Amino acid sequence: MSLNKSEKNFKKEYFTENRELLDAMEMSLLALEKDGSDSDSINSIFRSVHTIKGNSGMFGYDKIGEFTHLLENLLVCVRNGKVELSDDMTALLLECHDFMMNLIDYFEDDCNTYLDPENTKIFETLAEKINEYLEHPACEAAIASSSLSEVTSCCDDEMTVCNDCWHISLRFGESVFQNGLDPYSFIRYLTEKGEIQHIRTVSDRIPEGEYMNPELCYLGFEIDFRSAVTKSDIENIFEFVKEDCEIRILPPRTGISDYVRLIETLPEKPMRIGEMLREIGSLTSSELERALQLQNIQGKISLDETEKDFVGKILVDEKMIQKPVLEAALEKQQSVRRREESDRRTIRVEAEKLDRLINLIGELVITGSNVKQISESEEKTGLVKAVNDMSKLIEEIRGSSMGIRMVQIGETFSRFERVVRDLSRERGKKINFVVMGGETELDKTLIDKLADPLIHLIRNSVDHGIGTPEERVKAGKPAVGTLTLNAFHETGSIVIEVKDDGSGLNRDKILEKAIEQGLARADQVYQDFEIQQLIFQPGFSTAAEVTNISGRGVGMDVVKKNIESLRGNVMIESEPGEGTTMRIHLPLTLAIIDGFMVRIAGSHYVLPLDMVTECTEVHRDDLDLREGGNYINLRGDVLPFMKMRDFFMEKGEEPVKHKVVVVEHARRKVGLIVDELVGEFQTVIKPLGKIFNRLQWISGSTILGTGEVAYILDIPRLIQAE
Repeated sequence: MSLNKSEKNFKKEYFTENRELLDAMEMSLLALEKDGSDSDSINSIFRSVHTIKGNSGMFGYDKIGEFTHLLENLLVCVRNGKVELSDDMTALLLECHDFMMNLIDYFEDDCNTYLDPENTKIFETLAEKINEYLEHPACEAAIASSSLSEVTSCCDDEMTVCNDCWHISLRFGESVFQNGLDPYSFIRYLTEKGEIQHIRTVSDRIPEGEYMNPELCYLGFEIDFRSAVTKSDIENIFEFVKEDCEIRILPPRTGISDYVRLIETLPEKPMRIGEMLREIGSLTSSELERALQLQNIQGKISLDETEKDFVGKILVDEKMIQKPVLEAALEKQQSVRRREESDRRTIRVEAEKLDRLINLIGELVITGSNVKQISESEEKTGLVKAVNDMSKLIEEIRGSSMGIRMVQIGETFSRFERVVRDLSRERGKKINFVVMGGETELDKTLIDKLADPLIHLIRNSVDHGIGTPEERVKAGKPAVGTLTLNAFHETGSIVIEVKDDGSGLNRDKILEKAIEQGLARADQVYQDFEIQQLIFQPGFSTAAEVTNISGRGVGMDVVKKNIESLRGNVMIESEPGEGTTMRIHLPLTLAIIDGFMVRIAGSHYVLPLDMVTECTEVHRDDLDLREGGNYINLRGDVLPFMKMRDFFMEKGEEPVKHKVVVVEHARRKVGLIVDELVGEFQTVIKPLGKIFNRLQWISGSTILGTGEVAYILDIPRLIQAE
């Protein structure tokens, strides 16, 4: 069956929202595993499952609805304290989460709404595990009470009904006889539409004999009525006497849960409580009109506006509906409002559209630079001023558009908590996972490409860094290890640290394995830094056995390759017995940056402005006559420098005075000796292409206003090469 564009958009929204709900559910489950008494997490999980159930019913995904209904019942038992939240229970809930995520992927890829045999088998297995909990008597009672809320089983109470009966509360007006109507005839007509199970005459309004008027009616009835008719059908039976009586119709107990389910499947659009209840049939039009009249009267006579009863409370007080139905309607209304508020605050934009916008702004920046250069050559004051104003606006547009693509890294970090949990349990370890700096913002393109390298680093820390509880206690450490994931900004880049408090890198073992695997020479002396870098060699591994976590020699080389493809680098800090820190340095964005342009011989180069700390000047003789290496005195500090002319093997006469650009990365400073300082420059980063992959010191290129190509220097690699 083909879908029109509108239906496709709704389904796309359905899958997107359900994934967000499942992500929230997973985070709450992990929090609940640490603190089983966290009621907020339990309620959050329940809301996620409940919403997914309602959404799935709207789109015909009955299997998801059936599974979430089972899971919702289990959560009712947990929430009411009828079932103990054990480790096994949390593990089961996480399995259910994973299965629901798989179902979302399955139904999104497949156009039908039926399960394949493999997913059907998983469904049945998990359902069987859930039912083992649900079959407990205390759990069954909790589920039943959740559907009925405060409604009891006593049929003598006016607000309650028998299991399968409508309850009709009748109070005839005093003028019924005078209007020629017989109250009993209406009751007799009821028997034609169903079966009266119980009837009680209410005579409390009958006055003393001397005050009684035989022409007036003082009767009332409480009736339990079994029938398959609707509430409107029952109300219509009393159509002719409606103005002369008070009638309250309460549905059968089973009908309450039916109404709740109908409310859940209502469209996700704003509706008043009365409209919602009338839509599902639990409230008739005349009842709603009566409630609104009462609300209006109460509003007029109330001295305090805060005491004005809203229509839902009136409906319950007047016994037109039951409280569980009202509560379900209020929850639905609040859910729609929360969704609307969220939609007003945020808007989902396809990544391709955003990338196209950034590319167009990049072209605008280049064109603006060209126009500015032309205007300055014309020497027309008015034109120059107008172009400068335009350039400022372009810069603001660029900053705003880049800000759109900047997102907090915390959401990505939070996904790894599940990874750490599962891996630590598999390896018999106890690990406390700590996330810091989640509010740090990074270009979404970078975040998307960062997930795999981080997973490799985390896996490596779990498998090699942190030992088992027994090993840690023997080494004088706490039985529970700590793995920290941290992010922060530093001199124009973002730093991400994966830090563990394990045993640290074993220098001798790494070197021994590297020699054994042909990655190092036995007759060569290596510095600690060089030995640490050996773990990034393809095929290197120190694992004694192959597991599904490590041991195949695939991982750390991929990490380094992926990080470098993002114009970043990864560094290691490790102390034997103290732990290891893997530190990733990345640029803030891959698209447009503020640059600082310099000239070296006849070519222009761009340095990321955030990495430039200062500029100074030095005489040519001061550099040529130095002894003891390439170092200069920068206000009492020793500053290593690189002569960029020599580095790029440029020929020609050097200027008498050199310009020094001091750059900093990863807490190291270097002075770059250039010929001329051109100034700040908005830089649109253009990839060089595969043919230029060997240009290791260049991270990209940009186009100047004149059409000339300027290269962007890779500062991290230059500093490493120094």
